[in-house]
Amino acid sequence: MNTVVYPGTFDPITNGHTDLVERACKIFDLVVVAVAESPKKRPLLPLDLRVSLAETALSHLNNVKVVGFNCLLADLLHQQQANIILRGLRAVSDFEYEFQLANMNRKLSPDVESLFLTPAEHLTYISSTLIREIASLGGDVSKFVHPEVSQALITYLSSDQ
Repeated sequence: MNTVVYPGTFDPITNGHTDLVERACKIFDLVVVAVAESPKKRPLLPLDLRVSLAETALSHLNNVKVVGFNCLLADLLHQQQANIILRGLRAVSDFEYEFQLANMNRKLSPDVESLFLTPAEHLTYISSTLIREIASLGGDVSKFVHPEVSQALITYLSSDQ
């Protein structure tokens, strides 16, 4: 089976992420969306909620599996029997960081390849960081995320957390 792992914090998953997964589903037998715990990034949403929202946003795709993880990506690839990492590039500014990650992953796991996809042009400006900021200031993010993600942000941000 031809399996790719798409890692990220998905804090929250956006329409840009969904677009990349849809594109990857046309290329691979299985797309594993790997939601990183990433405590050093201090995500707004807890891991279990991010996993659940990703499952909801991607439920229309038959060849997607969503998993949460808190290990080395190289170990997760081994667990998932994958040797390809999918990463998204929105702009040239993303490339330097992604290039560094790809080279480090190649050193840690020489049999692993990184594949870069770009989202549809109308989605290139969307980032989880911007979505969190807009939502935290009471703005409407419904055009940029799945409806359940938008509602979850409203609910989560209005609670005591």
